[in-house]
Amino acid sequence: MDIQTLRTRHPDHWMRAAAIRTLTLDAVAAANSGHSGMPMGMADVATVLFEKHLRFDPKAPNWPDRDRFILSAGHGSMLIYALLYLTGYADITLDQIKGFRQWGMRTAGHPEFGHAGGIETTTGPLGQGIANSVGFAIAEANLRARLGAKVMNHRTWVIAGDGCLMEGVSQEAIALAGKQELSNLTVFWDDNGITIDGKVSIADITDQKARFAASGWAVFECDGHDPEDINRAILAAKKADKPQLIACKTHIALGSSAQDTSKGHGALTDPKLITDTKAAYGWTAAPFEIPADVKSQWEAFGARGAEARAAWEANLATQPAARQKLIERLFSGAVDDKALARAVIGVKKAALETKPKLATRAASEKVLQAVNPVLFETIGGSADLTGSNNTKTADLGVFTPEDRKGRYIYFGIREHGMASAMNGMALHGGVRPYGGTFMCFTDYARPAMRLSALMGVPVVYVMTHDSIGLGEDGPTHQPVEHLAISRSTPNTLVFRPCDLIETAEAWQIALSQKATPSVLALSRQNLPTLRTDATSVNKTAKGAYVLAEAEAKRQVILMATGSEVEIAMAAKAALEADGIGTRVVSMPSMELFAQQDEAYRKRILPPGSVRIAIEAGVRHGWDRWLLGQGGREAKAGFVGMTGFGASAPIDRLYKEFGITAEDTVALAKSML
Repeated sequence: MDIQTLRTRHPDHWMRAAAIRTLTLDAVAAANSGHSGMPMGMADVATVLFEKHLRFDPKAPNWPDRDRFILSAGHGSMLIYALLYLTGYADITLDQIKGFRQWGMRTAGHPEFGHAGGIETTTGPLGQGIANSVGFAIAEANLRARLGAKVMNHRTWVIAGDGCLMEGVSQEAIALAGKQELSNLTVFWDDNGITIDGKVSIADITDQKARFAASGWAVFECDGHDPEDINRAILAAKKADKPQLIACKTHIALGSSAQDTSKGHGALTDPKLITDTKAAYGWTAAPFEIPADVKSQWEAFGARGAEARAAWEANLATQPAARQKLIERLFSGAVDDKALARAVIGVKKAALETKPKLATRAASEKVLQAVNPVLFETIGGSADLTGSNNTKTADLGVFTPEDRKGRYIYFGIREHGMASAMNGMALHGGVRPYGGTFMCFTDYARPAMRLSALMGVPVVYVMTHDSIGLGEDGPTHQPVEHLAISRSTPNTLVFRPCDLIETAEAWQIALSQKATPSVLALSRQNLPTLRTDATSVNKTAKGAYVLAEAEAKRQVILMATGSEVEIAMAAKAALEADGIGTRVVSMPSMELFAQQDEAYRKRILPPGSVRIAIEAGVRHGWDRWLLGQGGREAKAGFVGMTGFGASAPIDRLYKEFGITAEDTVALAKSML
């Protein structure tokens, strides 16, 4: 690579790009930690993008109609931090750059959503950013169709590396994007041929350009260090009527002795290497110093977006007051609480009148039938299990290239891609996504579900067939540990409702969240209506409550969730017939119960009684309620699973695994 030629052909561009490269070298050296090579290699592409194409305003980082820029190759975080500092984002100061990867700084090792304006999503786990971007593009296309192009009309830009494209979730994402013809999505591939272990060729021979083309993308190429060629490719890509890949041929750790080697991927901290590299760049400024003329050029790029934002705001001011209020609410993340409450209360009252016996997956559908027509922002979907998850309601329409107004997405058999795209939709703003699959396939969606919690985005995961109660499909499809895994994830609400009324209340809570994802674990088998009240009070919001009080002197407390609450009620009847007072506590959400004050928890679980938890899953997580709050080992029991399930009809399974009212009664009596 002839650095001198690059410098002389485009001197102003070269110095702007060198500002990114030198800030990267200085920050990584100061931290003695980080990834230098990717920002050094992709600095030219990023410079052209921010100078000529990206629609953004650092003074209003959350402007709804801004372009979204996603650094999927999040290990190269100094690229985005340098860009944000250079263009004038208030959150990323020079002190933040100097404090790269240190305690309390916004400049974390990988970009984290919520740390600073301009960081659209948390990236680092490779493939997540490009998968999120599909959700960003879907949200933009849907809102453009429903709100109008003057309100919503922007692009999503992504920088991804070989690691992002090797991760399996990338194929789910690009196939979905290609099918949906998301022409507002552009991915720059940092084609440098290097990974941590060495050359890409030691592990992969995929023709990435052919792969994207086969998935319905328009494919372009450029010299990733020639600003004119980069700009040519971007201009051509913007004319495409499908998503675009721009393959940027680059050199990792450009200009250093580590160029084009796996060493260049990591932290370049050797003082001589840094000195020599800066000399090759023609950079004479002190560490962390950006010449005033270079900084002013970058700030001018940042200031340019103010005019577009002002025009957007002026147009918004001409919209009817109700439309302005709707847009403000949508992008604040708030739902219409009154409309939601009315819909939920209507479902609860109808349930009390008819007392239906139905699966909670079907109960969920009834709730959505009431909620979707009154909430503009809900967008549903399923990973090829629409009829099983009951996630589609008649009013939604289907999101397709022909109908961007549709609010239901057929994600295909892509649980991970679906969950990642839903994160992107929620992060984009203006929509509130929910999506369904079988509970056991939380395993396939898990990396994205974890990031929902980490980022604090209120995605709703509709997970049906939540236990051995799904029957003959057998242990491969019967979740036993999945409730425990979901409950062990910080900042996640897990709901396992016992009937239609609890299901409606769970949906109300989930749709009201602003910074917490929810998992709805729903049954395949029909369940009776157990609640006898349907007031405006949301009992599920307490996490646990007394469903049925002891008639004789209380000696036993049965705690249960979902389909096993029915078993608890049957066991209570048998115990009471023998003069053993038994309280039944429904616990639809352990997380919400844990948030209640000590006094409330003691009222629900007072000391002294035998306590038995009943759930067709593993015991993990239950000991807090069995042994805490004054509980004792000698008076604590569990009726549930200790291993995997089996293939058989549901009644036989519950009997063979000992999850019955008779088993519960026997256990209670043995501990009295």
